[in-house]
Amino acid sequence: MHSQFDTRTLTLVAAAAALVCASALTGCGGATALDPVNTLPSGITDLGAKTYRATTTGAANTAAGQDLLTAGLGKSGIASTAAATLTSFADPANPTVDELRRNAVQSNYRGLVDNTAGGGFGVLYGPNIDLSGKATLGEGLVPGIEYTGVLDDAAGRKRVTMAVQVPDNFDVNNPCVVVGPSSGSRGVYGAIATASDWGLKRGCAVALTDAGKGMGLYDLSDDTVHKVDGTRATRTVAGTLSNFAANISDAARAAFNTAFPNRLALKHAHSQLNPEKDWGNDTLSAAAYALYVLNQQYAPTVNNTPSKGVRFTAANTMVIAASVSNGGAAVLRAAEQDTAGLIDGVVAGEPSAQPSSTSGYGVQFGGVDVGGFGKPLMDYFTIANLYQPCAALAAPAALTEVSIYNYIGLTAQTTTATNRCTQLAAKGLVTGATTAAQAADALSKLHAAGWTADNDTMHNAHYALGNAVIISMMYTNAYGRFSVTDNVCGMSAAAVAAGAPAAIAATVKAASYATGNGTVNGTPATVIYNDSVGGAKGWNLGVSPSTGVADFSLDAALCQRALYTGVDSVSGAALAANSTPTKAQSDAVRAGVNEVLLNGNLRGKPTLMLAGRSDALLPINNSERAYAAYNRSVEGSGSKLRYIEVTNAQHFDTFNAFSGFDTRFVPLHSYFVQAMNAMYANLKSGTALPPSQVVRTTARGGAAGAAPAITAANVPAISASPVAADQIGFAGTALSVPN
Repeated sequence: MHSQFDTRTLTLVAAAAALVCASALTGCGGATALDPVNTLPSGITDLGAKTYRATTTGAANTAAGQDLLTAGLGKSGIASTAAATLTSFADPANPTVDELRRNAVQSNYRGLVDNTAGGGFGVLYGPNIDLSGKATLGEGLVPGIEYTGVLDDAAGRKRVTMAVQVPDNFDVNNPCVVVGPSSGSRGVYGAIATASDWGLKRGCAVALTDAGKGMGLYDLSDDTVHKVDGTRATRTVAGTLSNFAANISDAARAAFNTAFPNRLALKHAHSQLNPEKDWGNDTLSAAAYALYVLNQQYAPTVNNTPSKGVRFTAANTMVIAASVSNGGAAVLRAAEQDTAGLIDGVVAGEPSAQPSSTSGYGVQFGGVDVGGFGKPLMDYFTIANLYQPCAALAAPAALTEVSIYNYIGLTAQTTTATNRCTQLAAKGLVTGATTAAQAADALSKLHAAGWTADNDTMHNAHYALGNAVIISMMYTNAYGRFSVTDNVCGMSAAAVAAGAPAAIAATVKAASYATGNGTVNGTPATVIYNDSVGGAKGWNLGVSPSTGVADFSLDAALCQRALYTGVDSVSGAALAANSTPTKAQSDAVRAGVNEVLLNGNLRGKPTLMLAGRSDALLPINNSERAYAAYNRSVEGSGSKLRYIEVTNAQHFDTFNAFSGFDTRFVPLHSYFVQAMNAMYANLKSGTALPPSQVVRTTARGGAAGAAPAITAANVPAISASPVAADQIGFAGTALSVPN
């Protein structure tokens, strides 16, 4: 942020104003070069604003009863003891726009944090906790106004949703904006618990965006879509407000429905736009839209017209790009692409940071070189999809306190996982004469691919919840720009009944904007293995044609791995025009992967990047550690990136509420809040960012399912001067992380 206009800025403003006047149909009247008019950024349609000025909880089913941060539910509503149950709709078949917003805020907030008091909610973090960590904010309602906009492409298929939240306590004399692209594949409220929670408490405007993802659920059976506001309509009725519809003709849809009834399409997987390649620019567009909104709200009119002037610019407004997971990747990408200087600082929590090169740098842990690092997401997820269910049976991977498989209903997991080990061995992909030996070899392959011993006990939970399956299915489709009708690797998406694809229930579909997270995770759609012996089944029940046994759809996993590598996963032969998959399909996927890799140049922007050492979803050797080293190799001494690695923390804070996870893991979210405070202090007052370091936490311990309540002592602060044994530095060109 710059404290005042410089000569170059005034020159640019004057030039922009002149262009506006020259292109205006009616001229600019008495405008001068220093009286620019506030205009929407290119490609954005402003859909208007709603006030959410609730100051007490209750009546959250209407806009009048909602606020910006909790949709009128407050801390108590977010922390509801019925953690898996959202607030009910008056008419479940026809929820209103306000009801859908309320429930979307509720589910997205819960989706990112452990909402139990024992895990820290309402005690260390949450709507009621102020930025100094004190419980002073009551229910934590934040009244204000929310603008909605849509960024589109020339074809009208992009549909990036943005929501700019302006709290009533926004300080026009100290303006700040927090830009929060959604985590995962979530919709526009996918950073509500992170960017919004911190930004609104600080009195900043918050620019949320789904970055081209979100709950774009398209039902091929009746041609219905989600509108941008979450309600559903036919594609025709929704028109330009449709969030996503598959790009197929009615004839093609009818033929597909006959061959594959009850199938669904999701925006992130099936838009055929590879939305990830645009996450950075979408984030920058959200920042530009936020400045437009602030000018609409607070700038005076100009030239004796109703038009607003330009009071807030990137030159006089602090802009922090901040989010987690895929949102963390988006803010890094935005910083790399920020040629206009919109962003002042970056906070990236547990980002999917994919370096475009592994040359010229390395990674060390405890003084020992790490072998596997810097792999693209599609590389290591297709490895996980092959080996993780077998590796979960290895002795070091045992998590005896809880059965996540049983938790989600996969009671036959041990038999099926054993089948996976046996069939991997039969195909020469693992060694060992016993299941134990095969599982140990599978685990060693995960270690070689970047996972660490800190991840071992997470593999069973991650595979049981389908993470590797979901990502492999969605991202091969997204990167390759495949149509939903392509059924790549024999996989599709549908609701499931009795293990087979079924028509989605009307009430489930109606609520899906609020309940879904944009992935094929079962709510409302599940990954279907079309090619299973005996007919299409949910992925976890799939029987591979090449094995004849239930093995978690192994043949599909082999196909998806081949899409990334370009060779047959068993024989090693190069893919051909008539192979399965084909060389053309593999080339398309690999081209899509190359479009999303990061270049490592953060343009000297102050950046704090956080990771949990136990993150088994995005193993840190492939993401944060590799990106920190890559950035240094690109920016050299000009780099302002600081990397914070937190022990006993993993990717999904929500897991910490489960028995067995409560004893082992602490919330990484606590450190996101600390990082935001540190970034604000750096930009506002010049306070030095904390050095790169390992933060050594203390797990809660105790009995599984009854861990003692977390306290501040479990999560010590990021240090301004860490001891030598905790400092992350460089040994030559290698990032050096202490053990």
